Order: sequence, then structure tokens, then C-alpha cells
Amino acid sequence: MVGRFLDQVQAATSRASYADTLAHLTPRTGLRPAAGLEPEDYATVMERWNTAAAATWNRHLSALVSFTAWAQRQELLTTNPAHRLQRRKPARRGDRAIPRARLEALFTDDRHALRERVLWRLLYETAARAEEILTLNIDDLDTEFRRARVISKGGAIEYVHWATGTARLPPAQRADRRAALPGRPTRPHLRTPASAATDICPITGRGRLSYPRAEYLFKQATAKLDPHGRGWTLHQLRRSALQHLAADGRTAPELQSKSRHQHLAGLGRYVQLGAATSARITTEADPAARRRRR
Repeated sequence: MVGRFLDQVQAATSRASYADTLAHLTPRTGLRPAAGLEPEDYATVMERWNTAAAATWNRHLSALVSFTAWAQRQELLTTNPAHRLQRRKPARRGDRAIPRARLEALFTDDRHALRERVLWRLLYETAARAEEILTLNIDDLDTEFRRARVISKGGAIEYVHWATGTARLPPAQRADRRAALPGRPTRPHLRTPASAATDICPITGRGRLSYPRAEYLFKQATAKLDPHGRGWTLHQLRRSALQHLAADGRTAPELQSKSRHQHLAGLGRYVQLGAATSARITTEADPAARRRRR
């Protein structure tokens, strides 16, 4: 039944995200029909993310809610096992951008594998979603125009663009097929036997890097750079790219073009420039400070 639900999800990124969540529901249900799903089944699945960030909790809960709505439309389920679960309100945080100097130190540190450094720089320079980049194949890269064809949120075909830093890395990467972006079109979170073959590079036999594994590696690599010692998330690379562009004076339409948000309002949480910007513009506008500079 889970397989039927995933097959009708058109967007590859959404399908992969849902599969990651529902993989933990299947062992709970076993051979029971969908009508036998109980709130306790959903609660047990969600316990896995009890200590995760609110955004992570909400993403996995959304997968269960979407599956429930589909099962009800198919008349496979008459109840709502998710009715006891609630979305969590993310804590308000100001500037979540990673400082540029620390990013550059990370990108150029050859103690990290080439595959990871290509992925990290590509995510930052394109400001793309991690799922979009993790589903890329080598053939999706247009090196002449420094762009890649991605399947975006909602299933549309769009292009993301990178800069010189990334342009210098792919040639070495293509020479070493063990690095990033091997294989065929993928479902990066999916771990079912039926889809395993689509995640294997036909040249090296290596499996495609999944989102959870990529996130883990990034956190491990950045723990010492993070003042809080927790390490950063892949999504912070997208957020950092947009906040840095905003700090450089890029307009809202320009940021929308880069991020590919459908609505300008969606950019608000990405470009909160934080305390450092507040302090700088206050100092620059201070009449006394201007007189001292004369």
C-alpha cells in the first residue's frame, strides 16, 4: 500500500521525503490492512524525531498526513491516525547564515572528501535545495553554462547556476567516479529493495549519497567550526547563500530568481540579516559617528 502511495507522488523530491518517513511505518503495520492503522502506530513512528528540530518533525508529520489523506480517498482508511499529533512551532532565530570565511575554509579543506566538498559548494553557490542536488546525475550538469537541470519542489524542471568555485571542482570529480553525483535518477531517501538498483552507479557500483547520510557528514565536518559545537545543516547552505546575497544588496526579485520561490513572501525567513547587520546600519546612521569620521 505504501508503494502505491509513493508511485502516485509526481515530484521526485517529495516522493523521496515521504519514503524516508513511511519506511518506519511499514514495520509497525506488517500485514495488517490500512483500516487497522491506529494513532499509536503513528505516535511510535514520530517518536524517532522527538528530539529533532521542529522543521524536521513537521516534515515527517506532513508525510504521514499526506499518506492518510490518500488512503482515505482510496477508501482504505476511514479514521485519521494522525489526529493526536500536532505540528511544532519552530523557534525564532535571527541570523542563521554561516559566515563566509568559515564556508571558504570548509570548502578548501582537503581533509574532507572531494565528493562532500563538491556537494557543499554546489549547494551554496546554487542556493538549491539539498534534495534537488542529491538527485543529480553527471549528465544533468551543463558545464559550458555552469548550470544543472533539477526537478524542483512540485515537479517542475528548472535550472540552478553555480560560480567559479564549483566550476573548478567537477573535472576532478568526473575523473574520480567515486565522488559525488554517481548513478541514475534516484529517490535519495528511499531504501526499499525495489528501488535499490536505481541508486547504484553502473560504473563504480557505489550507492548514491542519501540525504540523511549527507546531513550527518556535514554536521560532523562542521561541528568544530560551529560556535555551538552542533554542526550545521545542509539547508543552512541555501539560507546562507540567500542571506549573503541580500547583505550584498541584491533585490527581492533577484533573490526570488536565485531561490526559485514561487512567492516573494517565502523569502522572508531566509533573508533575516540578524544582529550584525542591525549593529552596522545603526553605526553608519549615527550622526556622532559620522562627525568623528570627518
